[in-house]
Amino acid sequence: MYGIVMAGGLSSRMGRNKLRLSIHGDGKDMLERTVELLGGFTDDVFVSCRAPEDAAPFKAIPDEVDRQGPFGGVYSALRRLQKPILVLSCDLPFMDGPTLRRLLDARKARLPGTIMTTYQQEETGFIEALVAVYEPACLPWFDAAWEQGIRKFSVVIPEELRTHVPYSRSEALPFFNINYPADFEIARRLAELMRRDGM
Repeated sequence: MYGIVMAGGLSSRMGRNKLRLSIHGDGKDMLERTVELLGGFTDDVFVSCRAPEDAAPFKAIPDEVDRQGPFGGVYSALRRLQKPILVLSCDLPFMDGPTLRRLLDARKARLPGTIMTTYQQEETGFIEALVAVYEPACLPWFDAAWEQGIRKFSVVIPEELRTHVPYSRSEALPFFNINYPADFEIARRLAELMRRDGM
């Protein structure tokens, strides 16, 4: 299995490059932290990005087609690697090993024929498509979605072909993502409190 760091966004809402933000006071930016985290669970890690230089100094899988969002990144990685991929967004400062382990355990125990394993929030039904495992058997569905102009993951892979790992709002911290400067400030303060409390 390969790890894929999703890092192809423009950071337009943030106003600066999210990949290079540092939250935890250890000198590691978001990209380095995510690559390191995935490296503990996969055979190798690649950065899904718009251009190879965006991933430096890590291995890159550039988008085959521009401006297709996360869909394009996952599709490009599946086409290139032809192996199961563990996908993780680069802007989740509190994502952790136990959360990834729970996902991989669910993937191992999945029903035959299911081709995507992902978290789903119990209260809303929202699926975490960028904290998920995609099997190579997803490719025909991505091919069809590409032809039809569909880019929403919950439509690309039908529900009956997905394994869902439920989580509640009280367990949502690992899925907190940074899109805006206010999100960064919240994450920075929370990380500081966690360090102070020894968490």
